[in-house]
Amino acid sequence: MNHAPNAVARLRDQRIDEGIKPIQARGWRAPRCSACRVIESHCLCAWRPSVETRSGVCLIMTNKEVFKPSNTGWLIADVVRDNHAFIWSRTEVDEQLLALLNDPQWQPYLVFPGEYVEPSRVTHTVDLDQAKRPLFILLDATWTEARKIFRKSPYFDRLPILSLLPDKLSRYRLRRSTRSEHLCTAEVAALCLELAGDSDAASALDAYFDVFSQHYLGAKGQQEVNVSTPAHAELQPFIRTPQAVLAQ
Repeated sequence: MNHAPNAVARLRDQRIDEGIKPIQARGWRAPRCSACRVIESHCLCAWRPSVETRSGVCLIMTNKEVFKPSNTGWLIADVVRDNHAFIWSRTEVDEQLLALLNDPQWQPYLVFPGEYVEPSRVTHTVDLDQAKRPLFILLDATWTEARKIFRKSPYFDRLPILSLLPDKLSRYRLRRSTRSEHLCTAEVAALCLELAGDSDAASALDAYFDVFSQHYLGAKGQQEVNVSTPAHAELQPFIRTPQAVLAQ
């Protein structure tokens, strides 16, 4: 299987071509791999999984989120073959996004906490209708930004709301969160994939997320790469890179 293009990477490159500069957060001068965004000494590319998925994902992002090297939406687009990403604007709607939402092959679900939505729109399950494939709409932004996107995007009003009931606290350690029960975007996507029957993809994304976190934090702390962790072992069945390369 040829690996799918990463829509978040394409969106980042498009914004750069438009003259929008990446954010200059701490450590921005360190040379990073253009494919995985991790500092080159801790490159993640050899650990990119390759799995089949029936589901699709659509990431709605802010201008600054697409440039953050800690963004986990990028990982989702690495794993899920049918991946899409759009920059949100309050005043303009991307026609390609509207076309995607109206594509008859997809059953879109907007993933959002059910307590903020009219109960009649909320579901906790995914209908595995053989005629349509699940398309998970993920608001890849801070919680404050996500609520704004939700309130000010009327084209989402007709979509069912998939409200997740996670049974574990977030493992995301790359940015601070005011509430530990808030999951990062990759964790949310893994739960969605599991509900949709894409169990291998859910497992691969979970392990890929953990490996990414270890590489990212290891580079930040100037620690040597350690590929002998449980997360690397869990990810191994989903990649095609020879063991000798991974052990380097």
